[in-house]
Amino acid sequence: MSSNLKRPRRRLKLAGPAAATAAALSLTVGGLAAQPAAAAPTETLSVDLGQSTGDFRGGATGTLYGLGDDGVPSQSVLNGARITNTSQKPPQGAQHPNGDALDVESSFFAAGGKDLYVYIQDEYPDWAYNGGKRPSDANSDGEWDYLPIIRSVAEKIATQSEHPENYIFIPFNEPDAGNWYPDWANQKDQFLADWSAAYQAIQDVYAAHGLPKAKIGGPGDAWWHQDRSTDFLAFAKEKNQLPDVFIWHELGTSNLATFRGHFAEYKQILSAQGLPDIPVNITEYGMLRDMGVPGQLVQWMSMFEDAKVDAQTAYWNYAGNLSDNSSRNNGANGGWWMFKWYGDLTGSTTVKVTPPQLNAPDTLQGIAAVDTAKKKATVLLGGGSSDVNVSVAGIDKNVFGNSVDVRVRADRLNGAEGASLQPPVIVSTQARVKDGKIAVTVPNNDRYSAYRLEITPAQAEQQPVASDLVNSTEAENTNLTDATVYNQDPSREWSFMASAGKDVGSFNRSTSAATWEVTVPRNGTYRLSVLAGANQRPGQHALLVDGTFNQLIKYSAGLSWTYRGTTEATVALTAGTHTLSLRASKDGSTLLPGADITLDRFDLFDITGGEQAVYPADEARLAGGAQLSYAKKDTAGTAQLSGNGTATFFASTAEPGYYDITTHYTTSGASALKLAVNGRPVTLPAATRSGTWDSAVRVFLPQGINELTVSAPSGALVHDITTLRGADQKNADSDASNVFRSEAEALPRAGAAAVQTAGPGSNGSADAAGVVRDVGYIGNGAGNTLSVPRPAGFGAGEYQLVLGAANADKSAAINYNPQVISRFVDVTEQGGSTVRGAMRHNYAWNSYWDKTIPLSLDTDGGTLVLGNARAYAPNIDTVTLAKFTTGTPTTVRK
Repeated sequence: MSSNLKRPRRRLKLAGPAAATAAALSLTVGGLAAQPAAAAPTETLSVDLGQSTGDFRGGATGTLYGLGDDGVPSQSVLNGARITNTSQKPPQGAQHPNGDALDVESSFFAAGGKDLYVYIQDEYPDWAYNGGKRPSDANSDGEWDYLPIIRSVAEKIATQSEHPENYIFIPFNEPDAGNWYPDWANQKDQFLADWSAAYQAIQDVYAAHGLPKAKIGGPGDAWWHQDRSTDFLAFAKEKNQLPDVFIWHELGTSNLATFRGHFAEYKQILSAQGLPDIPVNITEYGMLRDMGVPGQLVQWMSMFEDAKVDAQTAYWNYAGNLSDNSSRNNGANGGWWMFKWYGDLTGSTTVKVTPPQLNAPDTLQGIAAVDTAKKKATVLLGGGSSDVNVSVAGIDKNVFGNSVDVRVRADRLNGAEGASLQPPVIVSTQARVKDGKIAVTVPNNDRYSAYRLEITPAQAEQQPVASDLVNSTEAENTNLTDATVYNQDPSREWSFMASAGKDVGSFNRSTSAATWEVTVPRNGTYRLSVLAGANQRPGQHALLVDGTFNQLIKYSAGLSWTYRGTTEATVALTAGTHTLSLRASKDGSTLLPGADITLDRFDLFDITGGEQAVYPADEARLAGGAQLSYAKKDTAGTAQLSGNGTATFFASTAEPGYYDITTHYTTSGASALKLAVNGRPVTLPAATRSGTWDSAVRVFLPQGINELTVSAPSGALVHDITTLRGADQKNADSDASNVFRSEAEALPRAGAAAVQTAGPGSNGSADAAGVVRDVGYIGNGAGNTLSVPRPAGFGAGEYQLVLGAANADKSAAINYNPQVISRFVDVTEQGGSTVRGAMRHNYAWNSYWDKTIPLSLDTDGGTLVLGNARAYAPNIDTVTLAKFTTGTPTTVRK
């Protein structure tokens, strides 16, 4: 590590509530003009910490086909999202090309997953299954033709799974909606007989292998039916074949109003029939408009957590991106942060929340929980369009004291493929507890945003209100030329939502332009983030600053014009007001390739001091006996670690490259801090005596989510972890002694691997002539490879291999889902081992995403060979081999 590394200035203790509140209320979320707090309408969300509603269940962020393959999504993304339950297809099922339960079980259970459901009927390729008709006995062998399928699926799970006891079989999916039994009056007896046969077939397979009783879920209806449910439960009780989990779906917007009534009817049926409390899983919920949208998701989650049921986001697009709630190969969107916040409540007790309206779609809703061991209360809220007065009662002074710290973070809609960094702090204040009560105003004018409000005893250090976002402008509010504003009505359930409800399209003429003004506080470097949608191919726009061409903005391809993501560009600006303009032509006459991009929102961030994020200890996930400490004023709010105790932080990065990771901690004596980055240990110098210390190391991190785990076997109080990427760190990227970078076409090839020219508008790396080339036809045979010779100085050790790669592979259209295929690349070190990397579908063969593969190299110079003997690898544009760490780690007493 370079000797001039400086830790960011410590946060100062704020003078009191007034300073932080004033700062927070002047901020607007969503980029609309700021207004005085007094002028803004407010809604009240009432929380009573003294009225428990039960143990936190945490099952409302289940997914249907949220996992695609081993490594899709990445382990860090999956760990942070804390998915407890998922439904997948049976082994080698024909309904989709990926999502196989056995392929994803390792990553699912490693991430703390509990229940892995299997849709047995997804053995069929078509939708509705078998043409919508119940199979017959086509072979005239006296046995129903579906039973051998059921036995085969159960047999594979029983014999090939490492955790067959954690599977739940779903024999029937939406039997009421065109899948074999829609006419209950005339098909009831057949369905009940078939349930009995399916149930027994599964149990027979498990018994034959000496396994415990198999778990089975049903009936699986597409919506709630009181009559069908009553008949089904009565029959199952009589036959002693009750489901282990009762299943139905709640998909449409109206179900935000009706679910609680349906659940009450279900409980009444159980009571009337003298049945035990059979747990519920709503194995599909929500529409396209809900996915990836924090303010929508919190409404569903609050409803299901209130009922203490599990629930799974519906599968409308791709397997492997948590139902549109994660981005790219390793990234977070706004939905992912909502998943994580919800999962962070594990171990707490939920408490009573009273929203302005209950059972009213698209309104302010919330979840609240208390963790007395951590001395923390959390409120997750969103869905309204006005400032929120969060009225909190029942604060126990024996737990929280007479004065509390309050911190609010904002999580915005950022597109399905948007790169969402750490949600910013928008309120940071102290409040006096009076009669067990406080009130906090959360500034809000964005129905698509969600917020996390946390209450703790007074801490040694408060987080400041974020100030790096200097401008946020909706595309529809810019000066537009030859472009059209479109209203993305949230009532259209099959549409993806746009920031502020509108976007700009038909940006398809050489004169098309969006122009707006920004005012920046100082001379420096700024990051422009463009939220936009590209339809199945990448595209380009010209960015002009004050009328002068600055650079080309290159967009990645997307599913559609409204399946949005973020594109980043770095711009140098002087203090004052500037005019920014995105145009479809660089010269005003020649249309740029792929310029017909949907524009949604423009965010400008001040990164003059570098991209910095601070992750406080009270937001970490603690394990192994670690706990938050408030024993002393100067270390209040720290994570007390010793022995096997750990604190895990999930850090989000804007781009791959070197970051300085600094852990700030206090010791009572000599102590060695341990750090693991995405599971890989990093050595830090020990603290030699008592004091407060900063241990820092420079690590090459992938873009997206990174799991940072800290431990201190001899004891330490961890205040926080900071990640910082600035000019010095970027210089480390360009240092040839740290990083080897090459265009793929310049590397040795073998067999059928071939150089090919990318199509117009590619977002890949161009050569001196402006042409983008990649290497395709890698794999699908052991001899078809791309090799990376190791340069001098790149001996045995820890590395990151970053591939700029494209994968637009799909199987033939079978049903309404895009049948995407993950591709894998095997990286073999000659004389060493092989590591496999997974690349999810990214929409176009000339659109490239970064895929980072960790490598532990054993030889001093063995060539790296990229291939895949069994199938094609992704097309590769660029190859970067970076040392995992660089410089000298430091531990400095503060």
